[in-house]
Amino acid sequence: MTDKVHLGHRARKRFGQNFLNDSNIIDKIVTAIDPKPTDNLVEIGPGLGAITEPVVELSDRLTVVELDRDLAERLIHHPFLGPKLTVHQGDAMKFDFSSLLKGDAKLKIFGNLPYNVSTPLLFHLFEFADQVEHMHFMLQKEVVNRMVAGPGTKAYGRLSVMTQYYCHAIPVIQVPPTCFKPAPKVDSAVVRLIPKDAQQRSAKSTKVLNTVCLEAFNQRRKTLRNSLSNLMTAEQLSDLGIDPSLRAENISLSQFIEIANWIYDNKE
Repeated sequence: MTDKVHLGHRARKRFGQNFLNDSNIIDKIVTAIDPKPTDNLVEIGPGLGAITEPVVELSDRLTVVELDRDLAERLIHHPFLGPKLTVHQGDAMKFDFSSLLKGDAKLKIFGNLPYNVSTPLLFHLFEFADQVEHMHFMLQKEVVNRMVAGPGTKAYGRLSVMTQYYCHAIPVIQVPPTCFKPAPKVDSAVVRLIPKDAQQRSAKSTKVLNTVCLEAFNQRRKTLRNSLSNLMTAEQLSDLGIDPSLRAENISLSQFIEIANWIYDNKE
């Protein structure tokens, strides 16, 4: 069981804790984040401070959101980090990131996200896209593949569409399980997310866009004629220039936006 203990802390399965301990990978992540003293930096799930320490060395101040009460306490009382950190102990999925804005400086958010909550947490963070300069997250490699996938691929789905609606998504680093303690059973990767300008996001309702994606990808083998039958008819799809015999995986982001906007305009 000792492989679950790192720096005196036992990894908690319910929090999806795997602690990064490879200095080479840590250096690459910090280089990607490129922290500056003037940045408004936010780390989600700092854990034992593997990325926190080198970021603070370059920036001198950092806000962290940590769910694990023991780890939050440890950071507050850390002799070197403590005075330079603002620690929010709580759930990042319920956290109002806009409360951290100071003046005109947008947020630079990063973290090793718990794999068991990564998708809902990403959707929560997308709500703050206008207040974020960029985000860097360590995620399960398969999740990063889905985020960056294009139409016509198996990995393409709701996460691809919604991520690419809000952000430019670029995979930056691949991370094998051996870089963590305890080692996860899957490969990991770091993704860079650069939010798009508001004028580039043309959906009249992101809620409707999300609903369209949920319905369309819920049963991937179904054609749009069947998967979207609760929302619109095959004729209405054809009128938009979209072939109702196609499957969701063949539809581009702009076509999903077109469908969502039509539903928004024509809802009863």
